[in-house]
Amino acid sequence: MQGSEVASQARIRRREIGPTDLEGIATLLTKGFPERRRDHWVRALKRLSDHPTPGGCPKYGYLLECNGAPVGVSLHIFSSIPVDGEARIRCNLSSWYVEPAFRSYATTLASDGLKRKDVTFLNVTPAPHTLPILEAQGYVRYCRGWFAAVPALSAPQADAHVELVSPDICRVRDLQPFEKELLLTHSKYGCISVICRSGSRTYPFVFMPRRKFGILPFAYLVYCPDLADFIRLARPLGRFLLKSGFPVVVLDSDGPTAELVGKYLDARPKYFKGPHRPRLGDLAYSELAMFPVRGERIWSGWRQGSLDAGAISKRWGHSK
Repeated sequence: MQGSEVASQARIRRREIGPTDLEGIATLLTKGFPERRRDHWVRALKRLSDHPTPGGCPKYGYLLECNGAPVGVSLHIFSSIPVDGEARIRCNLSSWYVEPAFRSYATTLASDGLKRKDVTFLNVTPAPHTLPILEAQGYVRYCRGWFAAVPALSAPQADAHVELVSPDICRVRDLQPFEKELLLTHSKYGCISVICRSGSRTYPFVFMPRRKFGILPFAYLVYCPDLADFIRLARPLGRFLLKSGFPVVVLDSDGPTAELVGKYLDARPKYFKGPHRPRLGDLAYSELAMFPVRGERIWSGWRQGSLDAGAISKRWGHSK
């Protein structure tokens, strides 16, 4: 019997994912993404459980089930982000997978939840074969590619001091409460959360440790108040990251950045749909930060105090 015939004779329904579905969802995602182990998805779902989802929004996303068994899934990360004193809701859609026999239902699964006009939806890791579906659903490209920078080589433009975030961040008066929470939460995700003091101001930055081809270490810029802040403070931030074994910082970009030494890569576009165009330099509470694949274990060692910066550098193959 063909897969389409199996689907046509079964009872199919779509619904929100609930806490009792998580074991089956982890198994399904492991099957759909065989390059990632099951414990990756167990951890991702645990982080969704702990994440403060705005009221009225799905906690985990949506599933497609056949005769009570999950055959499709789309994880949704809903977050409330303060912007200019206004709380804006955005949702990162990720980890979309449907069993082959039920692919005809895939577009309906992907469209679940998209009817809310007050939410900005993001897809920051779209697979190439899904781009026609995204565009048909009204998504618009907001970022063309990446810029791989060597910030330590930037011209000195500001005297600044960079330090790793600790729980004492709560005592820093010139950071907003949501920024303090963002820094501490992303540190728990395995990110490099730092503050940069320049003049009378303190700036928050979050980087995700990654490896290209599983070998070359780099730091992905997950969050900064404004890309102009990163560019202006690139040298002290780059020197801090270089001492920790990360000579390269990758940031979302629509083209080359004259003030930074590096190379632009026209690849990995990002899309959005909704009332507010996302700004570059803000991927907080996205799958890239919450569901990392590489780098987390090494950085977690430093965050938990079992390793110092020199030990981290040695483990990455760099000397301090």
